[in-house]
Amino acid sequence: MSPVQDHPLRYQLANELHARPFPSMQAPSTAAYVAFKQAEMAANRDRNADLEHLHKLLDRHGAQHPQPGATHYYGQIGKHWLKWEQHTEFVTYTIFSEGVEERPFDPRAFDPFPQDWLEEAPGQRVTSILVRVEQRGAEGEVQTRLREWFVPESLAVSSVLEDAAIMAGDFRIDQHGHMRFALFASPSTGEHRMGRIVQRLCEIETYKSMSMLGFARVRSMGAQLGALDTRLTELVESMSVGTSKAEDTLDALLEISAELETLSAQSSFRFGATWAYEAIVTERIAALREERFHGRQTFREFMVRRYQPAMRTVRSAQDRLDAMSARGVRAANLLRTRVDVERSAQNQNLLESMDKRADLQLRLQRTVEGLSVVAISYYAVSLASYLLYPLEAPTGFSKGLLTALITVPVVVLVWASVRRLRRAVEK
Repeated sequence: MSPVQDHPLRYQLANELHARPFPSMQAPSTAAYVAFKQAEMAANRDRNADLEHLHKLLDRHGAQHPQPGATHYYGQIGKHWLKWEQHTEFVTYTIFSEGVEERPFDPRAFDPFPQDWLEEAPGQRVTSILVRVEQRGAEGEVQTRLREWFVPESLAVSSVLEDAAIMAGDFRIDQHGHMRFALFASPSTGEHRMGRIVQRLCEIETYKSMSMLGFARVRSMGAQLGALDTRLTELVESMSVGTSKAEDTLDALLEISAELETLSAQSSFRFGATWAYEAIVTERIAALREERFHGRQTFREFMVRRYQPAMRTVRSAQDRLDAMSARGVRAANLLRTRVDVERSAQNQNLLESMDKRADLQLRLQRTVEGLSVVAISYYAVSLASYLLYPLEAPTGFSKGLLTALITVPVVVLVWASVRRLRRAVEK
């Protein structure tokens, strides 16, 4: 029996599902997270530059390099653990450290990332996060820490995963440039579950930030989109009134349509990525199975109030752009039809004029044809007379009489020949 042949990618694709395990964490501990993205064409960037940047960090700590072409890494660097992931548009670094500083959200948690190494990153910082993990104490103690650490107006707090932990954050950037999140873990919460919560917190913030790039894109093209909308409306109105030439209006419509298509092409990837990132944010929050904590807003409620309006703005801008493009195409088609009808009428008039000219030319030709018969007959009779002059003596006819006798036959013969030639040409 011959062995079963496996698809060459079978093991690679199966192992991909297990290639990025969640980290293990215990309380108390700290996670320092940073994400980098190139400013332009991030999806088509040189990914080897990401690996080279990772190698520089690993070399600083004497750690082994990942396999060539790797898209993720998890290993120990000194007394810390590093998790690195390469995504479509960005790369992320997370440092996991045991214990917490006495000062809440101390920026020294980022010390494993050297400052000069951060400045050499092949991209710009999208977000950076400090997560402080502590053992859950009394409810009053948790309430006190929330009041001291976060801004009340934007604070989101919830109990997650059947009261495995309380997570909190205000989605504000502190004076050191980091987002702050706190996790108060119940004593029975396992290390893997705690690591999953921290990972999802970081993903929520990262994908929220990435999806907000779509909102920034909408704001940057808002003025241009409004100007194009005004121009398009004016042109459509001029079509109904008929105040300008159809050809000029068509050229202007085609120009606007080209600008709209350019905007659409430049924004299509960002819009698509925005919806993908928004879906991930929603899924990550749903996976945490939130429950309200002492009447405070949950992460889902925060997103509904503060985040979803921005996403609806992006959706509205995309719909507006698509509608304007479709309206420009419809108007151009209508105007093109009008231009074709007008040109058809002009062509019809031109054909009629050409028919009249052809009829006049035919009449002129027939007139000239009669004159041509006379002229040709004259020369033919003259030549024939020279041929008949020697017959003057034998026949006793004078030259005049001989010329008169041959004139009529010659004229008839010439006329018949010209007529036959004209019929052959007209066929």
